[in-house]
Amino acid sequence: MTDKSLQDRLMGIPETDPELDRLVTGIIGRVADKWTMLLIEILTERGDCRFGELGRACEGISQKMLTQTLRAMERDGLVTRTVYPVIPPKVVYALTDLGLGLSEAFCGVWKWAEANRERIMDARADYAAREA
Repeated sequence: MTDKSLQDRLMGIPETDPELDRLVTGIIGRVADKWTMLLIEILTERGDCRFGELGRACEGISQKMLTQTLRAMERDGLVTRTVYPVIPPKVVYALTDLGLGLSEAFCGVWKWAEANRERIMDARADYAAREA
């Protein structure tokens, strides 16, 4: 069942400009990547982390994927990468204000999921019963 008033409010949002649409599409592509969101969560909870610490905390990520994801996050301004001139090399990653803002925004998804957990589980059960 659709909440008609919510749908009406969403449909009433004014059109955006095409440049903003492209930016939002790119951001969604970045954050829809599960590794990005997991790394943001880890950095939010733990603060600054070294590469190896992030790899251990992000279960299942390969070293190559961790490197690629962190580079993309750095390019998008979500993390900073600080290299300390010591032996062995020490590299530390930290969320920027942009990264923290994205983390805060993504917390809304968790809150939504928590508030709607039962409805989601019921919908999944209903679908599974229909498909059986």
